[in-house]
Amino acid sequence: MTLTVYNTLTRNKEPFTTIEEGKVKMYCCGITVYDYCHLGHARTCIVWDVVRRYLQWRGYDVTYIQNFTDIDDKILNRARQEKTTMEAVSERFIEAYFEDMECLNVAKADAYPRATHTLNGIQRLVSELEAKGYAYASEGDVYYNVHQFKPYGKLSGRKLEDLQAGASGRVAVEDAEASKKKDPADFAVWKSAKPGEPAWDSPWGKGRPGWHIECSAMVRERLGETIDIHVGGSDLIFPHHENEIAQSEAATGKPLARYWLHNGMVKVGGEKMSKSLGNFTTIRELLEKFDPMAVRLFILQAHYRKPVDFTDEALEAATKGWQTLSEGLLFGFQQGSKLGFKENRSELLPEFIQRFQDTVDDDFNFAGGLAVLFEIAKELRKEGNLLVHQGKTETPSELLQKQWQTLIALATVLGLEADSNPVNSEKSDGLDDAAIEAFIEKRKEARKNKNFAESDRIRDELKEQGVILVDQPGGVTIWHRG
Repeated sequence: MTLTVYNTLTRNKEPFTTIEEGKVKMYCCGITVYDYCHLGHARTCIVWDVVRRYLQWRGYDVTYIQNFTDIDDKILNRARQEKTTMEAVSERFIEAYFEDMECLNVAKADAYPRATHTLNGIQRLVSELEAKGYAYASEGDVYYNVHQFKPYGKLSGRKLEDLQAGASGRVAVEDAEASKKKDPADFAVWKSAKPGEPAWDSPWGKGRPGWHIECSAMVRERLGETIDIHVGGSDLIFPHHENEIAQSEAATGKPLARYWLHNGMVKVGGEKMSKSLGNFTTIRELLEKFDPMAVRLFILQAHYRKPVDFTDEALEAATKGWQTLSEGLLFGFQQGSKLGFKENRSELLPEFIQRFQDTVDDDFNFAGGLAVLFEIAKELRKEGNLLVHQGKTETPSELLQKQWQTLIALATVLGLEADSNPVNSEKSDGLDDAAIEAFIEKRKEARKNKNFAESDRIRDELKEQGVILVDQPGGVTIWHRG
């Protein structure tokens, strides 16, 4: 089956082909670093991380670039509030970003360009646009003339006349810069310096770049004039990505990207996330309550283009789902020695691999791909229970090893990884095998003395720490991690 993707630009699913055979140039609009990452960032970063992983698994050499916006009014406002600098705020939250992404197992991009590191490229692009008549200087600012770019609106489907009418209504009330513009819909590519703000020398005087021009310059500098995939949240379609197209394509005369992909928005308890509603949740706050892999699983269970609603109930269901998957992923580590699994053997089951690929090839249908993983994991859990309760299984160990290794291989594509060291797992609270056996001996002594309350207490305490006891005939107690 051919990989197909939904292209926002054409509003259709299209077969995926690359500019250069076997190679993918991919750019993701990253975060504005003025606060801790929130649930929307978690979704965006996980979705495009898995798209990148899948393309690599399919054999593509992927160059993945994700920027940081480190010049912005929100960053400056935060710096003023904290009586610090724009640079200090940016560095603090860039560091926090990497901490959060590591928790969520989001692989690092190949590069993280910053607006402040791309000023030469930004100014060069603004100069080109001005020379070609697509931009004009006005009292220290430089504006993009949307009328000059005839395809303006092709990504979002918005008509220029509607945008102008809407902009005109806002201008009278809000836009103190309106007198500088030729048209209310024009947008700034360079902003003149304001008192107390960071500024850089330019042909138009001291100032700083507009938001949209930053990404146009960073894409061009890192990946070239035309890339394969440009991604981001659907809230960026307009105006950010629309304006990127206008800037880049006016300057180069070439398409900025072959495919535009956008992930759906995030809600919290059915409402749009916002600080004013009191439902603004950071990744850090979320991970205080839920396993990072459960969060990752929750996000992948919805198609990337559809909205998702973060609720405790949904995440608790994802947690149970992750327990099923993690049992399967740990099967070989826990049962392999009993079954005689051979080291250094890695044989996968082609029927599962093909089903996974056929499903995910349909516009990155990771939710469908997960169904294949759950099928394998449930089978391994069943076999694991047979081993625990009966001491044997009817399935040949060679087949079980192939199932287990197939599950691990496919889960790795999705970035889902279980901790194979139970001593370090939060679930077992650091209890090693010897400590568990000591608890079991205490429980046996309590039962012998008919102290059943103490026996039940020990059993329940172990259960809370993820250790399940199974009493068998003859006074034998066996255990496994739940």
